[in-house]
Amino acid sequence: MTEPVRSADPGIGEGGSQMPATPTIRIRPARGFAPLRLHEMWEYRELLYFLAWRTIKVRYKQTVMGAAWAIIQPLFAMVVFSVIFGHLVGVPSDGIPYPIFAYAGLLPWQLFAQSLTESGNSLVNNEHLLTKVYFPRLLIPASTVLVSLLDFVVAGIVLTGMMAYYRIVPSGGVWVLPLLVAQAAGAALGVGLWLSTLNVRYRDIRHVIPFLTQCWLFVTPIAYPSSLVSDEWRVLLGLNPMTGVVEGFRWALLGAKTELGGLLALSALVTIGLLVSGAVYFRRMERTFADIL
Repeated sequence: MTEPVRSADPGIGEGGSQMPATPTIRIRPARGFAPLRLHEMWEYRELLYFLAWRTIKVRYKQTVMGAAWAIIQPLFAMVVFSVIFGHLVGVPSDGIPYPIFAYAGLLPWQLFAQSLTESGNSLVNNEHLLTKVYFPRLLIPASTVLVSLLDFVVAGIVLTGMMAYYRIVPSGGVWVLPLLVAQAAGAALGVGLWLSTLNVRYRDIRHVIPFLTQCWLFVTPIAYPSSLVSDEWRVLLGLNPMTGVVEGFRWALLGAKTELGGLLALSALVTIGLLVSGAVYFRRMERTFADIL
């Protein structure tokens, strides 16, 4: 919270003339409920882009494959899933070739998992910035989501090629894809805000994040369709914000015969709850970051 205060002693100009008092700005932590002040995110948008670009350069600096790693990770995971679940186990794929069925689920999942992991560790990894200068702290986890969105676009090239190979034409619901991408990014940011805040105080969280992501992978219908889940468990499945995103991707791009209505609406509500609650908790604890770090 900033508070303008007039200086008590005016300055003395040339020739002994008295100059007007110089205003002094005091920066104090907010008390009680901390407003989100989302307008500051827009005012500092150039810093957001800079943080994202810096992360991209650091991530791929001195790497042989460079940005190709954004493609290699979901591609190899698709091969493993196709061999184990598609060939050996024989998991059904709603009439869609299993390789593209799996990749269409892995693509938004990589966006979510990578954003969650990077944002969850973002405050601790940027300790030197938090203790030296003021800026909206929300920019740090938000910038990691921007980087993951870039990797998502790069990895999407493979999906386009697979759709051409299997001669699959997107359905009329392809227009919902931007909303599904926004939901995946919002869910990851919401959880990431909770984890990054807790990570400042409890460093055990950095060990919890990989375990949480791994478990979350198997409770999301990526290797299997949601149609395998019985009706009494579908509500519980819908509480997973990525369920609606993954099934929505397959419906919009591959024409999967999935009942999305209630599933997608429930996942969207959970995403909004995670994002709002994460932002409120982040702003409430933000005043203690510099002291703890």
